[in-house]
Amino acid sequence: MKNFKILWAVIGALLIVLIAVAYKFIQGSVAVSDDARVAVVLSKDERNLILSEMRNFLISTQQISEAITNEDMELVATLAKSAGMAAEANTPGSLLAKIPLSMKTLGFDTRKRFDQIAADAEQLKIPIHSRRQLDQLMKNCIACHSSFKIIEQEK
Repeated sequence: MKNFKILWAVIGALLIVLIAVAYKFIQGSVAVSDDARVAVVLSKDERNLILSEMRNFLISTQQISEAITNEDMELVATLAKSAGMAAEANTPGSLLAKIPLSMKTLGFDTRKRFDQIAADAEQLKIPIHSRRQLDQLMKNCIACHSSFKIIEQEK
């Protein structure tokens, strides 16, 4: 009987830890914002990494747009692939834990859309199709910037 009480106590403690980890994964590291967006709180280095990734999204988007205009579908595929899920491999897990689930969802969807643009550019080679895909991808950028802001953690 005593062993069952210990077992249930351990199970209860593990369940509490699991719930806390799940909550942290969903909620992320956020703070009250002075505007309608969610303020994501990151260290200086983490903030710089995220801002660098966003700049790379913007650069990739512009370069892909130009390649579509020039009907260089091979370049479209190469550029889009470089901004796809493969680029996510460099993101530290500790950073992902701090980002709210809704922001992670937008980020992963954006990278997957880049991968889809690459795949379709290679296979279909239809510039207007890639342009429409890029237009849809940009809606993720707008949604993210409208919903979130990155602030530096106070020391």
